[in-house]
Amino acid sequence: MTDAVADTPEGSEDAAKKTIKAPLIIGLVLALAGGGGGFFVVQSELLPLGKAEEKTVETVQTDTEKEFEPSLSDISDIAFLPLDPILISINDDADIRQLRFRAQVEVPLQYQSEVEKLMPRIIDVLNGYLRAVEPSDLKHPMALTRLRSQMLRRINIVSGQDRVRDLLIMEFVLN
Repeated sequence: MTDAVADTPEGSEDAAKKTIKAPLIIGLVLALAGGGGGFFVVQSELLPLGKAEEKTVETVQTDTEKEFEPSLSDISDIAFLPLDPILISINDDADIRQLRFRAQVEVPLQYQSEVEKLMPRIIDVLNGYLRAVEPSDLKHPMALTRLRSQMLRRINIVSGQDRVRDLLIMEFVLN
C-alpha cells in the first residue's frame, strides 16, 4: 500500500493544490470587490438607507439660502469687539520668525460689556496658545482653520459659554 502512495506523480499533487487555491483566491477577490462596492454605494448615498424623506434640489437650495441669509434681527443683535494686535516670535530651527495676529470677536449685544471687561484675560489666553504653537503646525494647509477653532474654544472657556459667537481673524501674517 505504501508503494501505491509513493508511486503517485508529483504533477498530480501540484494540480490538486492549484485547484484548491484557485477558488479561495477568486472568493477573496470577489469579497473585497463586493465590500468596496457596498461601501461606495452607501457613502455616495445611492441607496436611501434609513432616510424618511428625500430632499429635492430645490429644497436643498432654499435651505442653504436661508442658512446664509442673515436677518435684520441677527445683525442688530451683535457687536464686534477688536482684540489688541499680538506679535509672537517663533523659533524655527534656522531663523526666528514673527507672527502678527489681529482679530475681532463677535458677541451678542447683551454680553458686550461683560466680554469687554474680560479682554485682558482673552488676550492672555490667545497669547499663551499662539506661543505654544509649533512652526510645523503653521505650515499645514488647514492650519488657520484649526487654530481659529482652538482659539475660539479657549475664548469661550474664559468668557463663558454663548457669550462669544465667533472669532474673526483680520490679520495672520508669518514673517
